[in-house]
Amino acid sequence: MQINSKYSDQFMSWLSEEGYTHCFFVGGGNVMHLLESASKNFVCIPVVHEVAAGIAAEYFNELSDEGLRAFALVTAGPGLTNIVTAIAGAYLESRELLVVGGQAKVSDLSRGLVPQIGHQEIDGTNIVKPITKYSILADRRLSKSEVTQITQISRNGRKGPVFVEMCLDISAMPSLEETDKKNITKINPPSPNINDMKLVKQLLENSSRPLILIGGGVPRSYAKSILPKLLDLGFPIATTWNGFDRIPYSYELYAGRPNTYGMRWANIINQSADLVIAVGTRLGIQQTGFAWDEYVPKGKIVQIDVDPLELSKGFPKIELGICCDSTMFLNQLISSDLINNSTLEWLNFVREIRTELDKSDDANVATGDFVELHKFVRELSDNLKSDDVIVPCSSGGSFNAVMQIFQHKANQKILTNKSLASMGYGLSGAIGASFANPSNRIILIEGDGGFAQNLQELGTVGVNNLNLKMFLTSNKGYASIRTTQKSYFGGNYIGCDESTGLGLPDWEYVFKAFNIPVKIITQSNLWSSEMLDHMEQDGPFAFIIKLDPEQLYYPKVTSRVESDGSMKTNPIHLMAPDLVGSQKQRFFKYLDVN
Repeated sequence: MQINSKYSDQFMSWLSEEGYTHCFFVGGGNVMHLLESASKNFVCIPVVHEVAAGIAAEYFNELSDEGLRAFALVTAGPGLTNIVTAIAGAYLESRELLVVGGQAKVSDLSRGLVPQIGHQEIDGTNIVKPITKYSILADRRLSKSEVTQITQISRNGRKGPVFVEMCLDISAMPSLEETDKKNITKINPPSPNINDMKLVKQLLENSSRPLILIGGGVPRSYAKSILPKLLDLGFPIATTWNGFDRIPYSYELYAGRPNTYGMRWANIINQSADLVIAVGTRLGIQQTGFAWDEYVPKGKIVQIDVDPLELSKGFPKIELGICCDSTMFLNQLISSDLINNSTLEWLNFVREIRTELDKSDDANVATGDFVELHKFVRELSDNLKSDDVIVPCSSGGSFNAVMQIFQHKANQKILTNKSLASMGYGLSGAIGASFANPSNRIILIEGDGGFAQNLQELGTVGVNNLNLKMFLTSNKGYASIRTTQKSYFGGNYIGCDESTGLGLPDWEYVFKAFNIPVKIITQSNLWSSEMLDHMEQDGPFAFIIKLDPEQLYYPKVTSRVESDGSMKTNPIHLMAPDLVGSQKQRFFKYLDVN
């Protein structure tokens, strides 16, 4: 039995008992005891910047098959402020994340009377309070039951980050006597009631154009175990971006990934349904479109979410909101003697529109020897293995292209963080994915603008020899910002590329500086035998994919500025460029489109 000589030892041993196995950290004076104690209990992975610790821990928790858990450890002051972005991302995406932070000694706390007394003192607890499920200043020794309860808060119900800010002198105090026998209150997820399930069954059996929409609230492990029974129901099934890998692309009635930046054909299917059963998704504004009052305009919506506030937020208009655990709902749905009355016309419509529109839009053109992004993403998906883990960054043109065109395989794991839409998430997320899946190849796709914001973590990749293949799409700037300025401001470009003051590095030299092998890819050598060989090698490798800086990215939902300065956005089924001729007539037949 381990003897805990100081409180930090005891605290870390309690976290180990709660299933934590890995710690992503940046050291510092105010966490010196915590870090020393963590090294006795966990696999400790140093990163260069604190935001990477938070992102890596979040992705580790989401992608680990073993039920293993990681947390982030950062010091006081700048350590805390640097990790705020990662905490915010986990909060918006409802992801489990424990952040342990340092703080000055109890005697040096300013308690709000003056800006600062202690070294690096800043009120971290209150800074992150709005973006955590729970935050606490440990200016005393927390009991074992308190520590356990904090970890349970993060992982129960609607998941989210929790923050423990521990004073330096508290971590160095002697261990507590473990006399605390308080029972921990475990919050059981709510179950759907009988009447709600009867109504859902009735709505489905009366529907001729139903669609099931699976969100990230449906656990990945559950989706894998229940998949055959779910598909046997014979309904068209779409996924949100967070539910990307829950339903395989190979499913005959796979209805894509509808979203404001989603697949055109998936958006049209979603909007054409007369009933959408949305399971484990909060139906946020990106999912419904900014014109949310035109979401599923001819149909009814049933939303299943564990958070009652998401059901009452006011949009979109729902027929029925069921506050319950998504897995319990699906279990009852599958076990019911449900009759599928989908019309053959509707099922053929889903097949036809997918067959005809699931391709790179003809408007996406690259000149010279540049690689066309959407075609590259489709071909990349063809060249990946069924057990690869894919991290498609979190924002920008490359991210949207993956969401619109990537054809995933049944056992692939795919994870992103779109709600915050922060640049720079990809590399740190891929690091977390690598440690969570040490036997798998990790595939990262990220644009040069986003990659530049956390490129320091190439050091973490290199020193750990991670089996990470990085596809850096290089168009010399912020393509999404450039496109916005071109569309809305007539090409008055500001801070989006080198000519307007944005400096990005020569990427080949950057990767070489970290001793990571690198290859520049143009259309001429794309998918060459040499490139494919590099993809199969163990260890890190970087592919710099040269894109046309002037390429446009379609399809997309467009907006216009009204005379009063307000913005008017199209519903998600009306994407540019417009459908014309027979396609418009055939694919908008369930919608009012002139």
